[in-house]
Amino acid sequence: MSFFSESLDKAFPSTLRHLFFCPANFLAGKAFLKTSTSILSEIMPRLLGVDIPGNKKIPYALRYIYGVGPTLADRLVKDAGLDPDRRAHELNEEQLNKISEAIVEEKILVEGDLRREITANLKRLQAIQSYRGIRHRRGLPVRGQRTQCNARTRKGRRKTVGIMKKK
Repeated sequence: MSFFSESLDKAFPSTLRHLFFCPANFLAGKAFLKTSTSILSEIMPRLLGVDIPGNKKIPYALRYIYGVGPTLADRLVKDAGLDPDRRAHELNEEQLNKISEAIVEEKILVEGDLRREITANLKRLQAIQSYRGIRHRRGLPVRGQRTQCNARTRKGRRKTVGIMKKK
């Protein structure tokens, strides 16, 4: 038996044989496990089509859903009656359903629905040719910022305009 297999037998009982061990990390002193998808689903709960990190506390993990910020995450945890100090991987299906129901009951737009609404709003502004819509189309600042000397984030890299020589 090799050093690797002996160490593996000592470190992990036979009940964890479905986990695949990464020998390079083990030899480097890092006990890192690559897990199968069934184990990953326990570690990273799936909520509204998004994998939220299981190692974080529930209010922080909920922020990984597009459209859920700090205040809303705290309110959802409170409405679902969950302990905010628990980790997300400790949630069971019933608790995940409570959070989903709280989002649906309050008619909160998240993920794809929210992205669609934002895109539709921008297209509407551009279609009616409002000032904001024109600024969006041209890629310029929308909320009244200066453009003569700043606004490089919206305008992109400088485009040098050269001088043509007369022939």
